[in-house]
Formats: sequence, C-alpha cells, structure tokens
Amino acid sequence: MALRAAGDREPTVPKGLYVDDSALLIGDISLGERCSVWPFALLRADDDSIRVGDGTAVMDMAFLEAPEGKPVEVGSNCIVSHCARLHGCVVEDGVIIGIGATVLDGARVGGGSVVAAGSVVPPGHAIPPNTVVAGVPAKVVREAGHEDHERLVKELATIASKAARYAAGHGIR
Repeated sequence: MALRAAGDREPTVPKGLYVDDSALLIGDISLGERCSVWPFALLRADDDSIRVGDGTAVMDMAFLEAPEGKPVEVGSNCIVSHCARLHGCVVEDGVIIGIGATVLDGARVGGGSVVAAGSVVPPGHAIPPNTVVAGVPAKVVREAGHEDHERLVKELATIASKAARYAAGHGIR
C-alpha cells in the first residue's frame, strides 16, 4: 500500500486493516475499524477529506476523490464495488454501490440503499433510504428489502474473511 501526504494532509489507517499493496491513499483520508481496501483502489483527498466508516469494503479499482469543498463520506458497513466511482458525495450506512456505478458531486445515497451496477447518480441528487436505484441517471426502481440487506451482510462477512486471510500474509499496516 502506498500512503502519500498532500501537503499537511496525511492518510490515517488503523493498524491491522487489509489495505492491498497496490492501493494508493493520498491526502486527508481516514479509514474506520475493520475496513478493507482492495487491489488498485485509489482514494485521493488532496483538496478535501475522505472518511470511510467501520466495516466498509472499498473493492478493486474503486476510485474515491474529494474535490475542494466536496468531501467524500462513506458510512459504516458499506460495499463500494469494483470500479465504482465516488466523487464529492455522501454514502450513508449499509449501502451497496454496485460494480462500475458512479455517485457524483453533492449527491447523497440514503442508508440501506443499493445503487445498481453501472448506474450514475447525478450531481446533487438524493437517493432515499432503503431504495434500489438503477440507470443513467439513476432512478428508484423499488424499495430495498430483507433480501438486499441479507446479501449485504453475507457479502461483508465473505469480504472480511478474505481480508483477514490476505492481511495475515501481506498488505497490513
């Protein structure tokens, strides 16, 4: 893992987390307990801050950027899937951001929601809590149900187990 300062802004990573050797964290970044950051993820907070809550997984090739005046906040127990992009937005607790999905400046994704793979949440858009959104631009397609929550819990457990195995061999701070 590469940790880089941006001026006086430095990443804060609790000991024992799995952060892959190929991940790059730049600037004012704070990771919560039990997080994991997977191969080739890039978190860039050289202009504003990125905060990632406890138990959240930032998967392979995800990109999080905090442009000036637009911090990125990701709640606890979220999955930011492969190739997802978060740019100056807020993602509340218990959210799945699908593969290749994009959430743009000033958008807010309500807790317990799912942003489907490939979807784009436009700037300033608010996704209501406990909904599933899909499309470009993302629109509510249904309420998130028990099955969605169970899928998140199961996936987070699988990711945590895998992260513990990987951390035992490499990629820990």
